[in-house]
Amino acid sequence: MKYEEVSNFINGNFAGNNLHRLDVTSPLNGKVISTVPLSTASDLDQAVQAATQAFPKWAALTSKKRAEVLYRYRTLVEKNTALIAGSIHDENGKTINEATAEVEKSIELTEFACSIPQITAGEIMKVSDGVVCRTEYTPLGVVASICPFNFPHMVPHWTVPNAIALGNCVILKPSEKVPVTAMKMAEMLKEAGLPDGVFNIVNGDKTMVEAICDHPGIKAVSFVGSTDIAKVVYRRATSNLKRCLALGGAKNHLIVFPDADPNMTATDITASFSGTSGQRCMAASVMVAVGDVKHIIDKLCEETRKVIPGKNLGPIISSESREKIIAYITRAEQSGATILVDGRKAKVEGDADENGFYFGPTIIEYSDPSLMPEEEVFGPVFEIVHVKNPDEAIQIENNSPYGNAASAFTQNGGLADEIASRASAGMIGVNIGVPVPREPFSFGGWNDSKFGAGDLTGRGGIEFWTQLKKVTTKWKKQEKTDWMS
Repeated sequence: MKYEEVSNFINGNFAGNNLHRLDVTSPLNGKVISTVPLSTASDLDQAVQAATQAFPKWAALTSKKRAEVLYRYRTLVEKNTALIAGSIHDENGKTINEATAEVEKSIELTEFACSIPQITAGEIMKVSDGVVCRTEYTPLGVVASICPFNFPHMVPHWTVPNAIALGNCVILKPSEKVPVTAMKMAEMLKEAGLPDGVFNIVNGDKTMVEAICDHPGIKAVSFVGSTDIAKVVYRRATSNLKRCLALGGAKNHLIVFPDADPNMTATDITASFSGTSGQRCMAASVMVAVGDVKHIIDKLCEETRKVIPGKNLGPIISSESREKIIAYITRAEQSGATILVDGRKAKVEGDADENGFYFGPTIIEYSDPSLMPEEEVFGPVFEIVHVKNPDEAIQIENNSPYGNAASAFTQNGGLADEIASRASAGMIGVNIGVPVPREPFSFGGWNDSKFGAGDLTGRGGIEFWTQLKKVTTKWKKQEKTDWMS
């Protein structure tokens, strides 16, 4: 195997090698590159106990002292970018360029966590004669973060740096499909001086997710994954009286007008729906073409044909996922849709292994918008529907059960503002294919793309990982004294 066996990380030590294990298969070639333990409730108990013991001392530190650890950690991540990107490439299948960009985003997220001492200063006000009120952010205690396969490094950095900077102790549950990269996080946090027990990793599958939702010692749970599972996690965690924020899937609509710049629109949309092989909740999913945009669609198809599996397009995470995508396209074709670019016929090029789970970018065009399914494809598949006016376009976008992102492609500022104000999505773009906000603006969608209040990153993350304490003070006035008293 290319990598050593994946271990749990509990109280500063790697453990759990005696547990039942699953193979970790690289989508690049279908080969087993490691194995991952299927942890038990007892393993989770150990992690919670370690975190609980570490919490009082960690929470008692000033936020500046906690941030100093993250400063050192950020330096280590930057120094080891190539190493981390290599493990992401091997276990997830992303191109090296995509994996490197993911690590760079993790660095940015860590930098925001380092700024938390300046952001969480609180407020103070004299509210009456001799009476002062102040607020302060206090940590929750032991919290958990359940992460997906599509961003093995970045999504844990949506949660872990903020949570620990705010004084919490964290249990990370990585996807069992991509657990290798998380071990590198543990190694570097320990090297940066993070005390034992503050950060722990417990590996596993569905059983471990359920155990985290049920454990009485865990105060809050974050989850990122499919909408179906996000609903289950949110219901289960909150039924156990935990704070929970569960991010689900999406089917993001890009409303394209005839005046949109053809080259910019085509290149942005191609990069959006095919980047990371379409396996991201912010990928472009549907073009809602308003009026005659054939010139843009032609250019889009031209750009899409430049995306080659194995050359500048990574594989799908598993053979099962690839088969689901093929079945989706076949159903669309059988319903009468036109396949403008067919990824089923794509061939692997470059140095890629033909045994990898590769699949070409695909564009599907529907003559009737009602024929397009509402489900998320989660692959390099882009769908096109046609409407006559902006109202029809907004209606299609609003009817989607999801609500992560929506974009308008136009040179008309009035139209762009109208789409931005009427779209039912938490993140809006204008002439942007992937409208992910940068820190300090927080990431979070609407509708069936998110369950729970607030957002997970940026300032929204500060609210989620803390509780607000209000302190009101009044002191008895002192009698006047001087040197003659």
